[in-house]
Amino acid sequence: MTSEVLLAEPRGFCAGVDRAIDIVEHALTKFGRPIYVRHEIVHNTYVVNDLKEKGAIFIEELADVPPGATLIFSAHGVSRAIQDEAERRGFRIFDATCPLVTKVHVELAKLHKEGYEFIMIGHKGHPEVEGTMGQLDSGIHLVEDVEDVAKVQPAQTDLLAVVTQTTLSVDDAAEIVAAVKARFPQVREPKQQDICYATQNRQDAVKLMSPLVDVVIVVGSPTSSNSNRLRELADRLSTPAYMVDSAADLDPAWFDGAQKVGLTAGASAPDVLVQEVIARLRAMGAVSVRTLDGIQETIKFPLPKGLKL
Repeated sequence: MTSEVLLAEPRGFCAGVDRAIDIVEHALTKFGRPIYVRHEIVHNTYVVNDLKEKGAIFIEELADVPPGATLIFSAHGVSRAIQDEAERRGFRIFDATCPLVTKVHVELAKLHKEGYEFIMIGHKGHPEVEGTMGQLDSGIHLVEDVEDVAKVQPAQTDLLAVVTQTTLSVDDAAEIVAAVKARFPQVREPKQQDICYATQNRQDAVKLMSPLVDVVIVVGSPTSSNSNRLRELADRLSTPAYMVDSAADLDPAWFDGAQKVGLTAGASAPDVLVQEVIARLRAMGAVSVRTLDGIQETIKFPLPKGLKL
């Protein structure tokens, strides 16, 4: 098999994921089990199962949470309707929404008051998209690709702004934004792009790594948007790429004739899974592991009030 494994840098957990998991673990320590979490705290099977064993119960409907319980909103954010219902039901609430998603929500609220309508670029059905679009009762239009841009019918175009899901392909989003600007030249773009720093950095690392290797492995769960984008990006760069939830998913046939294997992980994938993949690759014949140069991420997000131990 391969003689060398190249590790992308950065890879794995981002600050928003670290914070979300810390919120659940701190809540379990401070208030005891069970702690209820609306939707998977982050999109990773290992993380969710680990927190279940510690006492977290993941739900979709607030009716499944008993009165007086502690409830945590996932890192993806929730709609205003969910927030209001949770408050009406009297839960002790902690919000694990990634601060970079919250930034988009704040921008929406501010511009909505000024009379803006919005075009949101994102994937239909993704919880982040549902949470962001659910900040408003109307006046926000979802587009998933360039073709959708032609179908958008805002009530007015004088005050129109574009926002994006934070975990999109940077290149795909830029293409769609260009189509929006071509159709609506007056459209307002975010002061800083909505795609988060971690998504950008991991995609840039894959762009650097892909030409150097014969195959790319992305550690991430099927539900993880940013992990899927990493696999798609490597494919687009003409490097065969596969996404695995764990080392058990590796198929030796993928590495036939491969001399170098690139390895990365989505922002919700813990390093323990990367290490298990490395161990499996060594068992298959890899003789060395080298980490590529890349950005060192130092961002940390504080925990909500009331969770300090």
